[in-house]
Amino acid sequence: MRKSLGKRDKLSEVQLRVEDAKQRDIGRGIARIDQRTMEKLGISAGDVIEIIGKRSTSAIAWPAFNEDQNRDIIRIDGFTRKNAGVTINEYVMVRPTKVKEALNITLAPVDMRLTVDEDFTNFVKNRLMERTLVEGDTTLITMLSHAIPFLVTGTRPHGIVKVTAETKLTILNETAPETRGLSRVTYEDVGGLRMVIQRVREIVELPLRHPELFQRLGIEPPKGILFYGPPGCGKTLLARAIANEAEVNFFAINGPEVIGKFYGDSEARLREIFQQAQLNAPSIIFIDHFDAIAVPRRISDTDLMENRIVAQLLALMDGLKSRGNVIVIAATDRIDLIDPAFKRPGRFDEIIEIRFPEKEERYEILKIHTRTMPLAENVNLNELAEMTNSFTGADLMALCKKAAMKSLRRLPKECLIEERIPLHILEKINVTMEDFLDALKELKLGDKN
Repeated sequence: MRKSLGKRDKLSEVQLRVEDAKQRDIGRGIARIDQRTMEKLGISAGDVIEIIGKRSTSAIAWPAFNEDQNRDIIRIDGFTRKNAGVTINEYVMVRPTKVKEALNITLAPVDMRLTVDEDFTNFVKNRLMERTLVEGDTTLITMLSHAIPFLVTGTRPHGIVKVTAETKLTILNETAPETRGLSRVTYEDVGGLRMVIQRVREIVELPLRHPELFQRLGIEPPKGILFYGPPGCGKTLLARAIANEAEVNFFAINGPEVIGKFYGDSEARLREIFQQAQLNAPSIIFIDHFDAIAVPRRISDTDLMENRIVAQLLALMDGLKSRGNVIVIAATDRIDLIDPAFKRPGRFDEIIEIRFPEKEERYEILKIHTRTMPLAENVNLNELAEMTNSFTGADLMALCKKAAMKSLRRLPKECLIEERIPLHILEKINVTMEDFLDALKELKLGDKN
C-alpha cells in the first residue's frame, strides 16, 4: 500500500496541464485534480485552491475521474480558464489558499443590460452563497434555462473571497465597459465535434502561439481552414470558440453582406477587414456563407463583379504574411460552388467536413443546451438523442428552446399579467419529457409542411 505524504513532504504548489471540463461540471466553479496531487498539496475534496496562469483565480478542488488519475492535469471549464488567462494544454500553478469572507462584492452584467431590484439581487446572492470569487473573474448565474454571466468588478477585502449571508452585494445595471462585445463561446459549447476541435486546435493554436517552431523548420504555417457541411452543424459556433479560446481578435465577414452596389465597394470592404486583422494580429478572419463571394470565375460580362471579388480575395490571402498570426476560416454549405483556386495549398490548407451528428454526438449537444435548464426527473436525453436522427445542432437547440417555452404553459395565469413574475414561482418551473415530446412533434410536423 502506498504511504501517504507526510507534512514535510507536502508541496506549496504544483504545475498542472489544463484540459477541458466535462459537461456536468460547467458553471460549477470546480477544478478536477487527481488524488496524488491532492496529497502533494495536503488538500481534500471541497477545499479552495488558487489557480495561477496569466492571472490568478480560484476554484473548489474536486476528485478527478478514474481515467485522469496520475495524469498531472486539471480539468476546468471555459470561464475558469478565462479567469486564469489560459487555454487548453497550457500550464497553471495550483496551490492551497486561504479564503476571506466578503464584506462587499460588486457585479456587472457581461454584454447585456439588466433591470435590477432587491428580489433579483437576493436571488443572485443566494446563487453565489459560499462560492469563491476574485476581482476580475467572470461568474455564471443560472436562472431557469438562461445563464447570465457577470464580471466581478470589485471586492472588499481584495484577494480570494467567498459570499456569506453578511456580504453586501451590488449589481450594476450597465454592462462593464471591458466586456462589451466579449465572446463567451468556449469549446464546451460546441457539441459533437470533439475530433474536429482537436484537429483545428493543432492547425490554429500552434502557429498563433509558437510561430518560432515553423521558422525553425523552414515551413509556412497554415493560412486558412475551410469548413463545409449542412447548415446548422456548428461551423460558425466552432470558429467563434476557436477565436475565444485562442484569445485572438475575431473579424467576421458575412459573404452576402460584402457585395456592394457600386463598383469597387466589395473589394474595398475586404481590403479594410484584412488590413485591420493584420494591424490587430494575432487574429482570425471568419467568412460565413463563403460560397456567396467565392464562386467559380467565368468569362462573361455579367460575372465581372463576382470575378473581381474572387480575384481580390485570392490576392488578399496570398498577401498574408506567413507568420501564422492571421488565419482565415471560411464556412460554406456548398463546397461545389467554391472557385477551385481557393482549394490549393497555401490558401485553404485544410478542408474539413462537418457532418450530421450521430446519436452520441446528439446526446452531447442536448446536454449542452439543457445544462442550465431545470429538467424534471423524467427527462431522458438518451431517448431524445435516439428519436432525433438527422437533426443538426441547430435543430436540437430549437427543440430545447421549444420545450422550455412549453413549460411556461403551467404558469398561473395571474402571474402573466404582473409586471414581474415572483422568483419563487419561477423557481418551481421545470421542463418535462412531455414538453420535449410535444416540441418534437411540432418540429417534425413543420418539416413535413
